[in-house]
Amino acid sequence: MLAKDIKRGHILNYQGSPCAIESINVQSPSARGAATFYKYRARNLITKQKVDITLRGGESLAEADFQKRPVKFMYSDPNEVHFLDDGNYEQYSLPCADLAEETPYLTENLEGVQALIYNDQCVGIQLPLTVELTVTQCDPGIKGASATARTKPATLETGLVVQVPEYLAEGERIKVDTRTGTYLSRA
Repeated sequence: MLAKDIKRGHILNYQGSPCAIESINVQSPSARGAATFYKYRARNLITKQKVDITLRGGESLAEADFQKRPVKFMYSDPNEVHFLDDGNYEQYSLPCADLAEETPYLTENLEGVQALIYNDQCVGIQLPLTVELTVTQCDPGIKGASATARTKPATLETGLVVQVPEYLAEGERIKVDTRTGTYLSRA
C-alpha cells in the first residue's frame, strides 16, 4: 500500500509484525523536487509497543495478513476483558492494560466490534466509529442555553467523561466518536 493511501486504522506489516496506524503527519517539501514525507505513529499488535514509521511518497508497506472476526463483549474481570466470537462461539481474552483506550466504549449489546486474529491468536479489537451511550450524571440543563455553544462535562454509563452541550440531561442517549472520544449528537 502506497504511503499516500495509508489511513488511520489500517493494519500493515512493518519489520515482520502487524502494526495498527494510530496517527499520521504529512510533511510537504519546501523545495522543488523534494519528496513528501509521511510520518506514522503505530502500535505493534504483538508487543503492544508504539512504533514510529517514516516513508517517502513513493514508498509502500504491505498489508498485514490477519482476519477480522465479529465478536460480542461478554464481561470484564480485574485482569482481562472477554469476548465471544459470533461465528464459531470461541472465546477470546485480552489483558485490560492492552484495551485501556477501548474499554470506556464497551457495553453489553455493542454491535460492530471486530477481533483482530493473527496466527490464530486474538491480538486486539477494533471498535465501530461511533457508539451510543447513556448519560448517567451531569449538571441540570438550562432553559434557553442552546443559543450559545457552551458545554459541560457528562459522565456516561461506562464511566467515560465527555463534554456535551448544556441542554442535555441525565438519561439521554448520545453518540460518541470512538477515535477522538468526543460528543457527536443525540442518539
